[in-house]
Amino acid sequence: MASSHDARNKGSKRHGASKSSAGWLKEHFDDRYVQQSWQDGYRSRASYKLLALDEKDRLLRPGMTIIDLGAAPGGWSQIAAEKVGDKGVVIASDILEMDALAGVDFVQGDFTEDHVLDEILARLGDRPVDLVMSDMAPNMSGMAAIDQPQGMYLVELALDLARQTLSPGGTFLAKVFQGEGFDAYLKELRGGFKRVVTRKPEASRARSREVYLLAEGFRG
Repeated sequence: MASSHDARNKGSKRHGASKSSAGWLKEHFDDRYVQQSWQDGYRSRASYKLLALDEKDRLLRPGMTIIDLGAAPGGWSQIAAEKVGDKGVVIASDILEMDALAGVDFVQGDFTEDHVLDEILARLGDRPVDLVMSDMAPNMSGMAAIDQPQGMYLVELALDLARQTLSPGGTFLAKVFQGEGFDAYLKELRGGFKRVVTRKPEASRARSREVYLLAEGFRG
């Protein structure tokens, strides 16, 4: 159900692809962040969203324990593992496969299913979590009446996981699509965290309804 950072990047131009598909591919490969990610050795353009968020809000520090939901192909996990260093822990999960990354413990499966969630919790052990981050999105149909509820369902589940695992004072970061349910979700976050802000990194495409909600100071 959940797709991950730039999951569509994995698609290739097939024979008979529609004009819209071909147009998306051209826009994608012309994108300066896509080109920059090749030069910098990052797995996706999404890496630059997390880098910008970290630069502004100082999210990532050495020794942290982080859960990364919707991780494939690894753009955020790659940044997180670099920042937390050898003493840090990054547990990543996605329904899609993800090539191994140094310093990242990967759980493949749909985290909306209990056995996948249980596996994430088992990998954590008793370790308190400093940051739960989610760049998950539903597989977009292009119909807001379908996509928006599915997107809100995913971020509600991500928040449930954050509540189960975050240590007091911990941080939650999630991609949320503006639309029905957004204001209620924002209110819910404000009830559970001391500070909640909305961010739109430069690498986030201007026409996209996505924003990132950063909730700091988990009340526990």
